[in-house]
Amino acid sequence: MRRRSFLAGLGAAGAVGTAGCLGFELQSGNREPPLVENRPDGVYYPTHTEGMLMGGMASDGGYSCALTYSFPHRFWTITGSDTTQVEVGSNDALHLMPFVWHSETGVVPSDVSPTVEISRNGESVDRNNPWAMLSQNMGFHFGDNVELPEQGEYDLTVTVGEGSSRRTGSLAEAGSAAFEFTIDYQRSELQEVPFTDIPEARQGTLGAVEPMEMEMVPVRRAPAVDALPGTAHGTTESGDAVLAVTSLDDATAFDGGEDQQYLAVSPRTPYNRFPLPLMSLSATLTRDGETVFDDYLYEWLDPDLGVHYGAVVDGVESGDELTISVGTPPQVSRHEGYETAFLNMPDATLTL
Repeated sequence: MRRRSFLAGLGAAGAVGTAGCLGFELQSGNREPPLVENRPDGVYYPTHTEGMLMGGMASDGGYSCALTYSFPHRFWTITGSDTTQVEVGSNDALHLMPFVWHSETGVVPSDVSPTVEISRNGESVDRNNPWAMLSQNMGFHFGDNVELPEQGEYDLTVTVGEGSSRRTGSLAEAGSAAFEFTIDYQRSELQEVPFTDIPEARQGTLGAVEPMEMEMVPVRRAPAVDALPGTAHGTTESGDAVLAVTSLDDATAFDGGEDQQYLAVSPRTPYNRFPLPLMSLSATLTRDGETVFDDYLYEWLDPDLGVHYGAVVDGVESGDELTISVGTPPQVSRHEGYETAFLNMPDATLTL
């Protein structure tokens, strides 16, 4: 895919505006607008959005990978419920984002940790383990700011290992993979990356920009509630996350039996319906005042449910009371607009 055709495929939020908005400058690093002073405790409009450059696409081991990059920018890492802002370093050259997905289903795996090896003229430059990240432009992906010593061509190898055992269908067949790319790092090209001011952000307005439209690259959303397999039981909320619940009559694919049911919880962001991986969840199911299930919900990857959390139960009946408890919020780094959400997550209840 050519760089120009990739930029042409950006959605309105990424295609309007140019470097220079709000005094934006790009030299060796990034000069972002100031953060919103009174950020709400939820998903809010970021101060800006930016486009990306494409470093190529490749497939291997049942996966596909698009190597994308933009100018370096701030983000937040998370430990437990505590966030730490990562500022742009003086030597940061770009924000590198290997976007990996399962080729057949389009599911973006949460249980692999890509490694990026960067070399120039056969000599190693850097070895990087990008953070699992969440952005309003791309949804769940991997990314990090990286340093490059000078402008010019670099060879990059992106590798992913085998995922966890909690996978179903063709997702369980995907193995390790390696993808080879070459990029030409030029500051002048980064200066051409679209940059858009979001006026709503000045007031800390709750909401989200539309995801970027990327040619040939899926922006995987969680299934709509009415499209969930099995019997959909509606939604509840915790910490600005939407928790959709469904149950399947056959739990065989999830290490259960044909006579058991599978209770699934699909957490997603509001507005854009992005899956929220890397959480710790448990659930209590009560019927007529008696507890019939009280245990962890484990993270699974499924072609139809996507990234979700579930457990095998003996049965789910209409009128059951479900309480979902969040032990650990999503352990994904956050781009601006998500860093104040999905942190304080109280118990959520739902009548099935």
